[in-house]
Amino acid sequence: MNDEYVVNMKNITKVFGKVKALDHVEFSLKKGEIHAILGENGAGKSSLMNVLNGIYMPDEGQIEVKGQTVTISSPKDALDLGIGMLPQHYKLVDVFSALENVAAGSRKTTPFLNKKKILDEMGKLINQLGMDIDPNKKVYAMSVAEKQSLEIFKVLYRGADILILDEPTAVLTPQEIKNLFQIIRKMVGVGCSVIIITHKLDEVMEISDRITIMRKGTFIQTVDKKDTTPEKLAGMMVGDVMELNIPWVEVERGEKSLEVKDLIAIDKNKVAVLDHVSFDLYAGEILGVAGIAGSGQKELCEGIAGLYPIKSGEIIFDNTNIVGKNPEDISKMGISLSFVPEDRLGMGLVSSMDIIDNVLLKDYKNKKGMGISRVISRGKALALVEKLNVSTPGIENHAVSLLSGGNIQKVLLGREIELQPKLMLTAYATRGLDVRSSQIIYDLLNNEKKKMIPILYIGEDLDVLMSLCDRIVVLCEGKVTGIVDPRKTTKEAIGLLMSGVMEEGKKE
Repeated sequence: MNDEYVVNMKNITKVFGKVKALDHVEFSLKKGEIHAILGENGAGKSSLMNVLNGIYMPDEGQIEVKGQTVTISSPKDALDLGIGMLPQHYKLVDVFSALENVAAGSRKTTPFLNKKKILDEMGKLINQLGMDIDPNKKVYAMSVAEKQSLEIFKVLYRGADILILDEPTAVLTPQEIKNLFQIIRKMVGVGCSVIIITHKLDEVMEISDRITIMRKGTFIQTVDKKDTTPEKLAGMMVGDVMELNIPWVEVERGEKSLEVKDLIAIDKNKVAVLDHVSFDLYAGEILGVAGIAGSGQKELCEGIAGLYPIKSGEIIFDNTNIVGKNPEDISKMGISLSFVPEDRLGMGLVSSMDIIDNVLLKDYKNKKGMGISRVISRGKALALVEKLNVSTPGIENHAVSLLSGGNIQKVLLGREIELQPKLMLTAYATRGLDVRSSQIIYDLLNNEKKKMIPILYIGEDLDVLMSLCDRIVVLCEGKVTGIVDPRKTTKEAIGLLMSGVMEEGKKE
């Protein structure tokens, strides 16, 4: 193998039951490069990296690392070869300090913790990479970005020089993303090679040197960034040329539909997760909610739907204060909740049921068993699958839990839209969805907006929030730091609000 390459994966094939997750896939990583992997849901990106990290064993194919043909049967084998993967969900001990988390499980650690030695080693690496890590700070006191930096640092400290980052920017502000990219470039500067799995094409164009596109478990092409465009990449991902277009639909704003006044909610630790939150939502408006993870978005959405206890304040819908009402009462008022948490099956769908029965169940709840029909539900299920391009072996006798996360999401959101709600609450509606599927969801939401349905849209991607929404409420630690018009502000200004920096003139 050429010394230029540190990883070479040839003809990698992985089969799960009847599904071929990887079909003779090729991938190579050059020494000192940042290599992005792009593809739709189910394209095989994570499966390929799980093979490289030793989580999956390939059924066919060969892996070469730093010139040697290797067998990687566990993450420990991978780390022994200098390969480390940053998990999407951080594996840190909350009550430990940064130093203790770094030391735990490190091959350098003896039964007796030599804090001075570890501090010295950490200090050298922190200075080398320009990271902002306080070795004595407890994890529970860290921001999301600090936790991510610590996870990256842990992998590097343990000797990895080939890093796999899976959707690393999903929960970061623009400023934090810029800082992460600086760290990644410095990592490359000290001899690391980096693989990034992401769906954000603008970030791919900013940070990567080369890009590998996958589709339906197959390798499509590897291209140099300088030789491509976001439109070309999107076309290769979905198999045809595709315009990247999240249109803002101009609709004359209707009457006030929802009024949230001075809302306070307290969590089990006696912390205010919603701290005097106030805003209005109008008919024919998509009101976005921005904020780094854990800023109160989940509690706000669930609070309006009657799923999270509200200590004080008012939520006025249809001239009625719905605080204290249960979810069934609120549902009867026409509030449709499309909440897609990390546990996609934790709310809204019954995992063991097929698509027809999940549609029928909602009809049953709404009509109390009167006049519901499996034939009608079957028709609705077929229409939903066709409209949202749901990939499924069938709409009956196939549990929704067996679908991919993205397809589960489409079923949930599609069903809620078909209920013809008076108010839609959508949280992370396109989380984990590919370009084509996301476009379908944006078009559906815009169609609801044209019907003068008020929509509260909680999202992670600032570019999408700024393109799709009429106004954006920005939350930081449960407080509203600003309500802005996305056509009159910048991504950076919203990023500052997300970090808790109030800007004069930005609040409405």
